[in-house]
Amino acid sequence: MSTLTMSRAGIRRACLEAVAKKLGPLCMVCFLQQFETGRGDYTKERDQWLKDMDIQETISEIRKKR
Repeated sequence: MSTLTMSRAGIRRACLEAVAKKLGPLCMVCFLQQFETGRGDYTKERDQWLKDMDIQETISEIRKKR
């Protein structure tokens, strides 16, 4: 089958089948997760999470986790 005559969906399906066959389904999922773009606006969300913390609190939290 020539890739020139395949649709994008067909190419994607063939590639996923090849990766799953070679690496197995678990590795295929890990491979696909590398390309996940995510959702939301991390910068805005981070500002909300950290709005009440000062630098000393942040340092203290980091030290606790070590």
